[in-house]
Amino acid sequence: MMPLIDLTGLLLIGFIVWWFWLYRPAGQVAGGTVEVRVKDGSYDPAFITAKLGQPLRLRFIREDATPCAEYVLFEDFGIQQRLPLGEPVEFTITPDRAGRFDFTCQMQMYRGVLTVRA
Repeated sequence: MMPLIDLTGLLLIGFIVWWFWLYRPAGQVAGGTVEVRVKDGSYDPAFITAKLGQPLRLRFIREDATPCAEYVLFEDFGIQQRLPLGEPVEFTITPDRAGRFDFTCQMQMYRGVLTVRA
């Protein structure tokens, strides 16, 4: 009986590690404008792929009234954009280097990733 409980515990731990740290849903490949909804404690999509040197137009729509969702920060690009509730906010990023760049709310509870490929 004990080995079954141990095995179940290990499987559960493995699932938790995969879900919270390893799982990455398919990102949205940027072309034109990417609409990002801020709702339910997350960005949707939270994973965006862009091409090096090509302008990326982002349209954020904040549906979540929590104060944490009031700003989006792209620290690597020096962008801090206020997101009024229910109003679309658009801005453009032209990535000048390839890599993985996080974007967050001001408290870093909402998290997303912009991947720039050459």
